[in-house]
Amino acid sequence: MIQKTRALFVQLFKKEPTIVLSPGRINLIGEHTDYNDGFVLPAAIDKKIVYAIAPNHTRTCTVHAVFTNETQSFSLDDVKPTPGWINYLMGVVYQLQERGLNVEGFDCVLAGDIPVGAGMSSSAAVEGGLVAALDNLFGYRLNRMEMALIGQKAEHTFPGVKCGIMDQFANLHGKKDQVMRLDCRSLEFEYFPFNFPDYKIVLCNSMVHHSLASSEYNVRRQQCEEGVKAIQARYPAVKSLRDASMQMLDEVKEQVPALVYNRCAYVISEIQRVQDATDHLKAGNLQAFGELMYATHEGLSKLYEVSCPELDYLVSLARTRPEVAGARVMGGGFGGCTINLVKADKVDEYVAFIQDSYKAQFGKVPEVYVTIIEDGVKVLIPSIA
Repeated sequence: MIQKTRALFVQLFKKEPTIVLSPGRINLIGEHTDYNDGFVLPAAIDKKIVYAIAPNHTRTCTVHAVFTNETQSFSLDDVKPTPGWINYLMGVVYQLQERGLNVEGFDCVLAGDIPVGAGMSSSAAVEGGLVAALDNLFGYRLNRMEMALIGQKAEHTFPGVKCGIMDQFANLHGKKDQVMRLDCRSLEFEYFPFNFPDYKIVLCNSMVHHSLASSEYNVRRQQCEEGVKAIQARYPAVKSLRDASMQMLDEVKEQVPALVYNRCAYVISEIQRVQDATDHLKAGNLQAFGELMYATHEGLSKLYEVSCPELDYLVSLARTRPEVAGARVMGGGFGGCTINLVKADKVDEYVAFIQDSYKAQFGKVPEVYVTIIEDGVKVLIPSIA
């Protein structure tokens, strides 16, 4: 894919590009906790966006997207929200301009193998890859956390999705064979080895698209904020659900709608599960880690209500299989993938079982991706690429 992207760039633009590899991400546990100041446990993976990019010494940016086979351009003097995939790139350019950084015209080819809508954060990979590429081309010297925050702000302002910091963070800070526990309040993070050679991380795509994800995502945020307000009336020091306990939430149970109570109960429990999960990783106990994943799925399905029948079915299938240590819905929900920890020597058998069972139930075959935990965004100078 790297060589093809480079060759297409040379064919279109008649010059040598810089290559940037920008990975998708998984999140092992800690779902919908990032915008509640909680903890998450993501990792970068081997599915990625590839940029081939070079300056063009004009005021125009021209981007060819391989996945739609179309070329779009925009002027650096008129960067504003625009429908379609180009919006993600324009959002990044706008945020760099807002910081007073000099963005010059560039040509680029955008390719990749991250399935869109599968919960692997293709949007954060597009954003993080472009920030790193422009930082390299124009010498901003941003650190990785600054890059992540620029990507996040780009997504808030142009596509209008009020995402937490996790996706952009994981994309830029990933390390091979390591997961990262990120404190979404302080942005402090710690690496934990995820080194279980007998197991593979298998993503099963429900083939249900996240049509609800953006609108419902913002509703969940509002419900969490409503719960925090009720708790604050008694405990003014509570700034987010990170500071709350189940006891505090139970004290205001009568003052909040049942849905708000359920949403908050899930988040408070999930923040604790991330802490427990890293203890299990340190102890090398993948079975206990997997049980927490199942508990997370139960909460996401019953309390947070971001699952769907197809995802619940995939997790219920996983539960029947001794070769699976744990499984849950991953990402925003309402479709996308489940993440499964599967014994390496049983992966083929498991995939066949999942695909046959799911097809019999829903009439479609789920795509399955066996992923490897990889490094975050990499800029390759032309001679290496």
